[in-house]
Amino acid sequence: MTTLRETAVRGAEARGAEGAAGDPAVPPRPRSRVLEVDALRGFALLGILLVNTLTMAGTQGVLGGRPSAAVDGVALWLVDFLAQSKFYLLFSFLFGYSFTLQAASAERAGARLGPLTMRRLLGLFALGALHAVFLYVGDILTTYALLGLILFAARRATPEGALRAALWVWGSFGSLLLLLGALGTLAGPDDEAAKAAAAREAAELTAAYRGGFGDVVGANVGQLPLAVVALAVMSGFVVAAFLLGLSAGKRQWLTRAGGASLRRVLVMGLCVGLPAAAFSASGAAGPLPARWELLAAMSGVVTAPALSAAYVAGLLLWFGTPSGARVAGLLAPAGRMALTNYLTQSLVMALIFTGYGLGLYGRTGIAVPLAVALLLYAAQLALSARLVRRYRLGPVEWALRAFTHLRVRPREVNDR
Repeated sequence: MTTLRETAVRGAEARGAEGAAGDPAVPPRPRSRVLEVDALRGFALLGILLVNTLTMAGTQGVLGGRPSAAVDGVALWLVDFLAQSKFYLLFSFLFGYSFTLQAASAERAGARLGPLTMRRLLGLFALGALHAVFLYVGDILTTYALLGLILFAARRATPEGALRAALWVWGSFGSLLLLLGALGTLAGPDDEAAKAAAAREAAELTAAYRGGFGDVVGANVGQLPLAVVALAVMSGFVVAAFLLGLSAGKRQWLTRAGGASLRRVLVMGLCVGLPAAAFSASGAAGPLPARWELLAAMSGVVTAPALSAAYVAGLLLWFGTPSGARVAGLLAPAGRMALTNYLTQSLVMALIFTGYGLGLYGRTGIAVPLAVALLLYAAQLALSARLVRRYRLGPVEWALRAFTHLRVRPREVNDR
């Protein structure tokens, strides 16, 4: 039976996507869509949803303190172990990878890449700003829009140069975060006054998110300075993932990597990522004492790329089997309209947990919101499959494309 990867590679060859034979540095001319990219993006939507749901639901472990119920403690540990910090990096890698596909598409069409990229980033920033203010302050789109300027500036880098830059940026930011985590651990736990202040802030936030629309928006706006700090902390890792995706895209790694190479990445990623993720989860949910929480969190952020890489390699290997190809076929439609699904996730969770919806913020523990998230994800997989059979792009993707190209086109099936 022909596997997904064989079909993908043959399709790329039929469209002249391989460039000069055997030369990975030749700018790629890939087909319009790469199924592996869409499938990986669809998978990443699940991890993003699980992590964001805990924040939007106001769960313990996010607002402070550790869950009292055993089932909630286990749920928090598993989310931190499997998902925390891993999936925004996967999205970032795919953002960088997709940039090479967009650049090749612009070249084929004879369009200028610069204006197209700037309008696309501006559109993402506008969507992200609205998302942060009205739905979820932990928006990632504004981060991608701002840091995407660095990706554009690096567009002419060789695959080797982009890889070296990614490793340098990751090493620099990672060393700084580990140092901060170590200093925080040596300083010991917060004093009682700091804990009382944190409790007051959590109570005020809970009251705001259980309030009306104005209260929710005000709470989101009030947290924007913290979002800027978070951007500064995570920016190095996002840029590193962008550059790694740029390097991989120039080599068409997702469709050209051999099984031996993927297995090496998988084994190395698991060997580094699993122990580090266990340490991070143990700091967030126990059993490690609270004084280890900061160092564990910083370690989790720094080592998250290892498990992200293992996810990519493992899935690509699986996608090359008949059963994996079927799973990729389920994931790809959701990934194809990932922007629409990402914003929809925030809208649904806001309607459930904030005061302009059901007002369940801080009332449900951890396991229940995660169950709701899984149901929502299953619904998105089913709905996305139906939509892509009719439309080539999701509604938000279509609007962003229209703004990027300054041209409104009908939303038709396979409209090229």
